[in-house]
Amino acid sequence: MGHRRGLGELVRTSEEVAAALRANRPVVALESTLVTHGLPWPVNLDTARACEAAIRAAGAIPATIAIWHGEPTVGLLDFQLEELASSTTAFKASRRDLGVCVALKRLAGTTVSATMALAHAVGIRVFATGGIGGAHRPPAPAFDISADLVELGRTPVLVVCAGAKSILDLPRTLEILETLGVPVLGFRTDVFPTFYTAGGDLPVSARVESAAEAAAVFRDHCQLGDSGAVLANPLPEIDAIPAADFDRARQQAEADATGVTGARLTPFLLKRIAERLGPAVLIANRKLIVNNARLAAEVACFMGD
Repeated sequence: MGHRRGLGELVRTSEEVAAALRANRPVVALESTLVTHGLPWPVNLDTARACEAAIRAAGAIPATIAIWHGEPTVGLLDFQLEELASSTTAFKASRRDLGVCVALKRLAGTTVSATMALAHAVGIRVFATGGIGGAHRPPAPAFDISADLVELGRTPVLVVCAGAKSILDLPRTLEILETLGVPVLGFRTDVFPTFYTAGGDLPVSARVESAAEAAAVFRDHCQLGDSGAVLANPLPEIDAIPAADFDRARQQAEADATGVTGARLTPFLLKRIAERLGPAVLIANRKLIVNNARLAAEVACFMGD
C-alpha cells in the first residue's frame, strides 16, 4: 500500500491560519455541521460569520473546518463558507467518515469529533461549538453514544460549548466522560449547562472563574494525560428556553421519531423541537454559539502563556 500519510499531510490549511500557527498566534477551530445541518439558511451563514467576527474581536484567528469537495480544510474562505451554508446535499462527517469524504470528493460539514481530529492534526488546541453530543435517552439503544465523547477521550483539544444537547441522557453522558478521563470545567458555574435551556443540576468536575484559569487548567491537564477537556459555558438565563417548555417539546419530538436512528436522530429531534418552540430556539442557539466562540478566543489568547 505504500507510505501511510498522516492526517496532517492530507489537510489544507488556509494561508491566514497557517501563518498564525507558525507565529504561535491564538487560533480557534469552529465546526461546520451547525452550518450544514444545525441551523436553517440563512441563519446558518449569519451565525458562522458572527462566530468568526467574535473570535477576531477577541484577538484570535478563526478556523472554520469542513471537507471541501474531498479535501479536509482548516480555515474556510468566505465563498467556501457560503457554498457550504447554502448546500442542500452536504454530508455530515463524523471522525469515521473522513476517509469516505476524501475518497469520494464530498462536500461535508464536520461534527465535533471530526473537527477535533482535524484541528489537532494542524496544532489547534481550542475549539468552539454549540453543544457536544452524548448518550441518547431510551428508547434509543444503549450503545447509541456520540463519537464526540470517544474523541474527547483521545484527542487533546479543549472544547468550549454550552454543555451537551438537552435531548440527551445527560447523567450518562457525564459518566462516560468521567470514564474516558475527560474533565468537564464549568465556566463560572458549578453545574453542567443544558444547552439552550435554563436550569441543570448535574455537577461539573471543576469550576474556573476566568479564561486565563481555564487555559492554565487545560495546559496542565495535557501535561498529565492525552484526553481533551470540556469548558462548559452556560447561556445566560435571560436568553434561555424554560426547561418545562423544552421538555414538553422534546417528548413530542421523541414520539415522532419512531424509526429514526443513528446520525439522523439528533438533527431530527432538534428540528422538531424548534418547530414547536418557534423563533426563540434559533435566537438562543445563535447566542450560545457566538458566546462560546468569544470565550474560546479569550482562552486561546492565554494558551501560549
